[in-house]
Amino acid sequence: MQLTTQASADRLIEARRHLLESGEVPPGLLRDDLARSWLRSHQAGLSPTDALAASPVSNASQLRQAQSVESDFLAHARPVMEFVFDQMRDSGSMVVLADARGLLLHSLGDADFLERADRVALRPGAMWLEEQRGTNAIGTTLAEGKPVVVQGAEHYLERNSFLTCAAAPVLAPDGRLRGVLDISGDQRNHHPHTFALVRSAARMIEDRLFHARHPQDLLLRLHTRAEGLGFVGEGLVALSEDGWIMGANAIAQQWLGLTASQIGATTLDRVLGPHALRLQSLPATGIPTRVVTMQGQSLFVRDEPERRRRVWATANPTKARPAPATVQAPLAPRAPRPRGTHDDPRILLAMQRSLKVQAQGIAVLLQGESGTGKEVFARTLHADGDRSNGPFVAVNCAALPESLIEAELFGYVGGAFTGARREGSPGRIRQADGGTLFLDEIGDMPLALQARLLRVLQDREVVPVGGTTPVPVDFVLVCATHHQLRESVTRHEFREDLYWRINGLTVQLPPLRERGDLVELIDDMLHGLAHDMKRAQAPSMADEVVQALSQHPWPGNLRQLHAALRTACALLGPHDEELDWEHFSEDLWDDVFSKAYREEPELVTVLSGYGAEAAPVDPAPQEGETNLKRLSSRAIEQAIRAAGGNMSDAARRLGISRNTLYRRLKQIKGGEAA
Repeated sequence: MQLTTQASADRLIEARRHLLESGEVPPGLLRDDLARSWLRSHQAGLSPTDALAASPVSNASQLRQAQSVESDFLAHARPVMEFVFDQMRDSGSMVVLADARGLLLHSLGDADFLERADRVALRPGAMWLEEQRGTNAIGTTLAEGKPVVVQGAEHYLERNSFLTCAAAPVLAPDGRLRGVLDISGDQRNHHPHTFALVRSAARMIEDRLFHARHPQDLLLRLHTRAEGLGFVGEGLVALSEDGWIMGANAIAQQWLGLTASQIGATTLDRVLGPHALRLQSLPATGIPTRVVTMQGQSLFVRDEPERRRRVWATANPTKARPAPATVQAPLAPRAPRPRGTHDDPRILLAMQRSLKVQAQGIAVLLQGESGTGKEVFARTLHADGDRSNGPFVAVNCAALPESLIEAELFGYVGGAFTGARREGSPGRIRQADGGTLFLDEIGDMPLALQARLLRVLQDREVVPVGGTTPVPVDFVLVCATHHQLRESVTRHEFREDLYWRINGLTVQLPPLRERGDLVELIDDMLHGLAHDMKRAQAPSMADEVVQALSQHPWPGNLRQLHAALRTACALLGPHDEELDWEHFSEDLWDDVFSKAYREEPELVTVLSGYGAEAAPVDPAPQEGETNLKRLSSRAIEQAIRAAGGNMSDAARRLGISRNTLYRRLKQIKGGEAA
């Protein structure tokens, strides 16, 4: 948005005067995002006319450390930044990359403008949050969570008014914010196309991050037009072998109605519904297929045939997968045991009790944290029950828009509403006839629909939307929620009569941290992953790694454990047979493995002096000591002690990777034992 020159100046002056006098910005003087930003800047205690204060600027060592932490982000952003700068060279501008904290990591620009920008600390190492720099494209993008343009005097601080800046957020494949890309220049040379350029460049970086994060996953390309597939602006979705959505770029999240919290926590069939089944038969030539999302968005989808997996979330996970013909030495046969049941006594007892009551047509209600295996439990209950030959129909009540959930559940007759198919739809409840209906996250079902569902459960018949004739239905009901429904009833957020109807037997699934079968879970998951990855045999795991994993609280429960093991197996060499520290993803290093090293008594003995309570070790080598191993070990000891046991920080101090540091520690431990 760009205001005309004279009106812009008048309104900006008036808005600034009102803000300084009354602490408010009158409506209509500034666009909404700019007004919010000015108000935040004012509330942070900044004065528009103050001279440049000693704002946070990192020194060279701190900047190098920050760049090291964001090395993968920089590696994928630099080529895009160079491409963008080539298009803008000699225009008096610069391209800037900031991390999610607002720290400027890297910049490219014309020498004359870089010199001007340096006067206001627009350079790598500086922080550009609103609370320190006032309204600016980078800080305001971080605060608003969307692309922003800030031109000339729209900057809150007058010293920045020579700038025109356009910035866009860069998201990781899991939906997290990775940073901000910014294009800044002289405000006299403002060009409206700069905003489009920075948004397109941010998407290019997101796509590079996506492909680097998911090189082996099943890849789906999405676009509203078939000819848009394969180009910048397409949606990208990464799927696990069993249909979980493991990654999605920003445009795919928008089209599929995904939130960042759903990535890694929902399956494709919950987003596409029945259309997910059509993707099982995508032509091997990569020809686009048209699907409709649960929100009614029409999309063309194309996969990468060479990456294709034939196992989807809608398939029965209890059935053993056929051994691929390319495996020379197949894994020894194992009794199929679905992920999430296993040997925990509470799970086994809950399954036995659930089977007994379900055989009498009594509903089962599953409660537990996200990722504890509620849907897996429900599928196992169906597979082991009397109705295993019937359909298993899963409906995520939280994922369906309120405007569509009624038609999705109860079906509709042809022409019942605008956009309805001519032949109508039976609805998910009728699809479950003769089998099991699984209502996931039922605690999020709108109250109006709770009344209709109660009528169906009481009468065992359903009336489609737009119809008048009831249709008999026969199914067993399993519901699941992470809410405590009794409390929701008390708050009048859930109907009490429906609660007693679905609560024939309540099963509380324990979180992974409270279960006693972690070793069995790991073993079973490793066998399944080895089969999926076409390895001749499942890898073993070092004892100290098992011990460390056993002490981790696993906030993501079974889903997090499976993802961690899957990454570790992917990092195994073709001839490696044992998982060790270096095979796990970075988000577990400090939470699990660094903690294990800091607390392991043998290593504290070997590397005495790192702990907060340990006696200091003389850092100076003995006179004449030239043994390279001793000097190397002493340097490692000093670095870990200086880092307080933080292995990431210690590796950076030593100038080596964490993998190398952990391998060296194991060598030291082995040498002491010898």
